[in-house]
Amino acid sequence: MKNLLQQYFGFSEFRTGQAPVIETLLSGQSAAAIFPTGSGKSLCYQLPALQLPHLTLVVSPLLALIQDQLDFLHKKGIAAASIQSMQTASESSKVYKAVADGEIKILFISVERLNSERFRQFLKQVPISLLVVDEAHCISEWGHNFRPDYLKLAFYREQFNIKQVLLLTATATTPVIEDMATKFAIEKQNITVTGSYRSNLNLAVIGVTEQEKLNQLVPWLNQRAHLAGIIYVTLQQTAEQVAKALSSAGIRAQAYHAGMKSEQRIDIQQRFMSGENPIIVATIAFGMGIDKSDIRFVVHYDLPKSIENYAQEIGRAGRDGASADCLVLANKDNLNLLENFVYSDTPEPSAIDYIINEIKNCNGQWEVLMNSLSSQSNVRLLTLKTLLVYLELEGILKPAYSYYAEYKYKQLVPENELLGRFKEERYHFVEAILQSADKARTWATINFDKLQSFYPSERSRVISALDYLDQQGLVELQTKQMTNVYHVFPEVIHADLVDNLAKRFSDKEHSEIKRIHFLLDFFASKNCLNWQLAHYFSDNNLQQPCGHCSVCAGLLTTFPESMPLKPLEEYDFSTLTSAISEKLGQHKTNTLLARFLCGLTTPIFTRLKVRPLNGFAQLEKYRFSEVLQWVSAPK
Repeated sequence: MKNLLQQYFGFSEFRTGQAPVIETLLSGQSAAAIFPTGSGKSLCYQLPALQLPHLTLVVSPLLALIQDQLDFLHKKGIAAASIQSMQTASESSKVYKAVADGEIKILFISVERLNSERFRQFLKQVPISLLVVDEAHCISEWGHNFRPDYLKLAFYREQFNIKQVLLLTATATTPVIEDMATKFAIEKQNITVTGSYRSNLNLAVIGVTEQEKLNQLVPWLNQRAHLAGIIYVTLQQTAEQVAKALSSAGIRAQAYHAGMKSEQRIDIQQRFMSGENPIIVATIAFGMGIDKSDIRFVVHYDLPKSIENYAQEIGRAGRDGASADCLVLANKDNLNLLENFVYSDTPEPSAIDYIINEIKNCNGQWEVLMNSLSSQSNVRLLTLKTLLVYLELEGILKPAYSYYAEYKYKQLVPENELLGRFKEERYHFVEAILQSADKARTWATINFDKLQSFYPSERSRVISALDYLDQQGLVELQTKQMTNVYHVFPEVIHADLVDNLAKRFSDKEHSEIKRIHFLLDFFASKNCLNWQLAHYFSDNNLQQPCGHCSVCAGLLTTFPESMPLKPLEEYDFSTLTSAISEKLGQHKTNTLLARFLCGLTTPIFTRLKVRPLNGFAQLEKYRFSEVLQWVSAPK
C-alpha cells in the first residue's frame, strides 16, 4: 500500500485513521470514516480505487467538491471523471463511453443524478466495486444536513449489486454514526473515528454588539495582513456590506454568495485559491470542497447555523497543520433570523392534507412532477421530498421508478449512415425508434406509445439504445420533465395521518431550534471550547482543557444586550399586509402572512413574485412565532 501511496500521491506515511479504513476496503468489507475536515478522507477511496477491479462510484453533494477532487486526481494521473448537468451533451457522452469501456477508475456524481432513469439504466450495465458516500451524515434524518435523496442510496446499492460501501463525513454525533452504519450494514469494528480535535486551531469567541463588529474585526484583520481567510455571514446583503466596509478600511476582501452569477462565483473562488484575493466574505454557499491548505483564519461575523456547521466551517482553516485562528463575533441579534430559517421549512397542515388527497385520488399508481407538486401544494422542494420519504416509511408510498417524460434527439449523421451501424433485428429496432418519433425541423421526440404499436419494446431497451446512439456521437440526446412514479396503498391512510405528519415536522422544527440554542450555550460556556466540541462529537481523545482557546485564556463570553425592537403593536397591520393579502386572495393564511413579513420564501411567493411588494421582509428581525401571533390576533 505504501508503494502506491508514494507512487501516486507522493506521501511516505498515512495520516491517522487512513490505513485501517483502506485495509478494511481492500479486504473486501465496507467501512465508515469519521475524520475532521482536512484530515485526508478522500485518500481512503482514492488509493483503494487503484487496486479494486471495477469502477469506484462517488456520490458527493456539491459540484465544487467534485471539481476539486477531479483536478487533484487528474494531476496525479488517475483516470477520473464526473457526469453533471453543466456538461455539454458531447462532454457527457464521452464520459459515458469511457466508463462503459472501463477506462475510468473513479466516477463522481451528485445524488440527484440517480433520479435519472437513463443514468440508472446505464449503471446496471457497469460493474461497480465500491460506492463512496461523501458527506454521509446527510443520510441521517437527525443529522444537521439531512437530504431525503440520500435515504435511497442503500436501495440503489442493492439495485446495482455493489458489494462494498465507504461512508465519509467530518461531522457526525454518535446517534448519526449509528444511523448511517445501520442503513448500510457496516460492522462496528469497521467504523473509524479519529476524533474531531485539531490542536492547530485557536478557537475564540468575543461578545460584541452588531454596531461594534467592524471596529473589532478591522484591527484583528490588520494583524493578519495578506493572510488567507474566510469571513462567514448569514445574509447575502451582509456579505456585500462587510466586503465593502473592509475594502474601504484598506483590507482587500471580496463578497461571495449564491445570489451571484455562476461565472462570477467561479472567478472569485479561483482568485481566492490562487492567493490573488486573500479574503472572502461569504454566506455558507462558499467553502464546501475548498481544498486550500493555507487558510490562516475563519471568522464567523454572524452566528453559524449549528454546532455541526461551526465545526465544518472552522475545519477549512489550517489544513497544512500550521496554526490558524477561528473567531466568532457573537451576539443574539441574528438569533431570530436563524430560527426563522427553520420555520420556513415546516409545511402547513393544509399543505400536507392537499398532498394526502392527491394520493387518495390515485388508482394504485401516482406520477409526480416534483417542481409542479411543490408549487401546487406550497411546500418547499426539500421539505416535499422529506414528506414523501415519511409517507414511504408509513407504508403509503413505495417508489416504483422515475423517468423523463420527454426524450428528444437531434441526428448528427444521416439516417442511412446511422442505421448502417446495425444488422438484422437491431437494425429494425433502431429504425422503428426513428420512424415512430415525432419529428420537428431539428429535433425529434420519442413517442413511446406509437413505438409500442409499431415495434413492441421494453422502455428500458429503448433508453439504452438512445444512450448508445448518444455515446457513439450519432445523435444528441436531451431529456426533460423528471417524473417520479410511486405505488400507492391508500388503505393505509388513517384519520390521524395529517396530524401525525404535522407533528413529525414540528418535532424536527423544535430539534433544529434546540440545536441553535445549544450553540449559544456552547459559546457562552465556562468550559474549554475544544473540549466541548470533542465531547459533542464523541471524541474521547481530549481529556483535559486544550490550553489555547479563549476560554482557557480566561476570556469568557458575555452576550451584549440586543437593541430593543419596536413593539409589533406599533406597526400598521393594514399597510404591511394589504398588498400581499390581495395577491394571495383565497390562498391567504395567517402563516403565509407571517412568512411574508419575515421574508421567508415559499413556492407560492415565488410564483406570485411577491418580493417587490410593500411589507416583504419588513419584520425579518422579529421571531416568526411572535409575528404569527401578532398576525393572528383580532384586529
